[in-house]
Amino acid sequence: MARRKGEKPGRKPGPKPVRAPADGQSWLDRAIRAVVLALVGLTLRVALGVGLIVAAAVGVAYSQLPPVDQLLDGRDRGSVTMLDRKGDVFAWRGEQFGGAIRPGDVSPHLIDAILAAEDRRFFHHPGIDIRGLIRAAVVNLGAGRVVQGGSTITQQVAKNVFLDDSRSIDRKLREIPLALAMELKYDKDDILALYLNRVFLGAGAYGFEAASQRYFGKSAKFLTIPEAAMLAGLLKAPSRFAPTRDVASAQARADVVLTAMAATGRITPEHLARARAEPATLSAAAAARAGGHFADWVMEAGPVYLTRATREDVVIRTTFDPAAQRAAEAAVRAVFENRVRPDSKAQAAVVVMSPDGAVRAVVGGRDPREGAFNRATQALRQTGSLFKTFVYAAALERGAQPHEVIRDAPLTIGRWSPRNFGGEFAGPVTLTEAFARSINTVAVRLNERTGRERARAMARKLGVTSPIADGAAMALGVSEATLIEMTGAYAAFASGGLDGAPWAIREIRVRGAAEPLMTGGGPRRRVLDDRIAGEMTWMMGEVVRNGTGRRAAPAGRPVAGKTGTTQAARDAWFIGFTADWVVGVWMGNDDNTPLVGVTGGGLPAEIFRETVERLEAGSPPRPLPERRPAAPARPAGPAVATADDDTLLGAIVNDVARRLGAREPVRLRIEYDYEKND
Repeated sequence: MARRKGEKPGRKPGPKPVRAPADGQSWLDRAIRAVVLALVGLTLRVALGVGLIVAAAVGVAYSQLPPVDQLLDGRDRGSVTMLDRKGDVFAWRGEQFGGAIRPGDVSPHLIDAILAAEDRRFFHHPGIDIRGLIRAAVVNLGAGRVVQGGSTITQQVAKNVFLDDSRSIDRKLREIPLALAMELKYDKDDILALYLNRVFLGAGAYGFEAASQRYFGKSAKFLTIPEAAMLAGLLKAPSRFAPTRDVASAQARADVVLTAMAATGRITPEHLARARAEPATLSAAAAARAGGHFADWVMEAGPVYLTRATREDVVIRTTFDPAAQRAAEAAVRAVFENRVRPDSKAQAAVVVMSPDGAVRAVVGGRDPREGAFNRATQALRQTGSLFKTFVYAAALERGAQPHEVIRDAPLTIGRWSPRNFGGEFAGPVTLTEAFARSINTVAVRLNERTGRERARAMARKLGVTSPIADGAAMALGVSEATLIEMTGAYAAFASGGLDGAPWAIREIRVRGAAEPLMTGGGPRRRVLDDRIAGEMTWMMGEVVRNGTGRRAAPAGRPVAGKTGTTQAARDAWFIGFTADWVVGVWMGNDDNTPLVGVTGGGLPAEIFRETVERLEAGSPPRPLPERRPAAPARPAGPAVATADDDTLLGAIVNDVARRLGAREPVRLRIEYDYEKND
């Protein structure tokens, strides 16, 4: 091929080069850049929009936040603090608030424990801790579950004071601007004050002052390092870690807080070692859980507007005696541990009073910590032979005499024939002997002779308020009543015939008020002639000395009382008294199934004896207010008596007459002259 002019030999012409854009970027680079810029722009616009929304929400929240002082006590209702007979606190009910406190009013150990456990950067974040959220997320991802929260103390206050406990996204979104607004409106000490006063810490306690009083019996100002750690540990799960429920779990949780305090430098290694060696323990009242059923009964018996529905903080001074409570609980425990099979489901209840009706102790079940059902005040159970006391008292009031002879023999009223325990009949016996041996036929015969309405009226007069059954069987206690009302009825005999109605409230006042709203324990009324009360007390003494209640007798101490056992031994009772104490005991099964081998003269009598021995340990015995009846006097002239079916001679004559076909009872008039022996 010919070479063109000017063309260099050996070189072929190449393609025409493509010129790059003036800015040096390809179309792909421009596309990516455009997308990125669009996304950034969108993000900025969204962020700006969100920021404006958050700012608006913060502004609205800020404008609506009230002064801090109006928020420190946020309870829906008030609290009830109960004092024993000496003025010491023994129980709390309702929503307890110990009074408004600020960070400077509490132990610095408490502030250190709270910050170490809940929000280490509290004084350095604006209400939301981004670092804390990231740290919590990393820990939770590593654990595969939620083990650490990222909420600040400010967020927790926002939730506790203004929101609710729901785990919804909506609640969390509302929490953030509220927390930011709080940081703008209040200073850090204000927010911390709200936290100290508003958090729930178990056992009805709201705020650290109430919790400190509830668990340790002291102000939060005087908390030690272990005590502060235990309270701070409750924040995670107050009901589960409450030391009144499980002190071991509370101590274990406190150890976690102590470790956090050491890790943040708030306590030294020496302090940590000492706190672990001497963990926090409950106050004596909290540890003993004393008077739980007593306090429950006070809440039921007192005015609703000052107890269960109070909107004020109320202080109730009561008749409660912690020593009597310990004595009764120890007696029940001793009998069940030594005399009852371990697998037994039987329950027991005890009421301890003084003769004036002041209730000193209540045991509502064999385990005082078990459940809320109070068998001493809430359980209606058949009274059995306890009711016979009212029958005999009515008979004495009508003119019967303790030494009077009556017949224990078969008896039929309509289609009903009462039977004695053991199925035997004793023949002629005195009223005292029949009462001591709890003979059924005699009680029914005496009640029919005296009049059923008289026995009913006697029970009512002595304080039985529960319904009383109609019919002849009422004499054998087929009616139901509570242990506390029956014990109060027997207190009337212990006091010589004065009203023994149970009472427990000495005084109710609003916390801090100079004058009480109401007082109790006023004048008592006479409900029984002192002669009848004294003779019935002597007859009840015979029950313990020679009758069914022998196992109730403490050594060297005069005691009076009465046993009671219902049909098929579904209920077993013993109620008795000394000169200073009235003690009622009931045993039975909650499902009303029969007890096995238990009567009122058995285990209930033993619980009574064990209780009295503990109550009166170290005190000299005192005589009962009993009146021994005089023996029947022999008349100076001829004695005239009527022999009817209730007397031995009348029974023999009428039995013969019936066999001979007589349709009407034979009534004989008998005259006997002791001087002439004729």
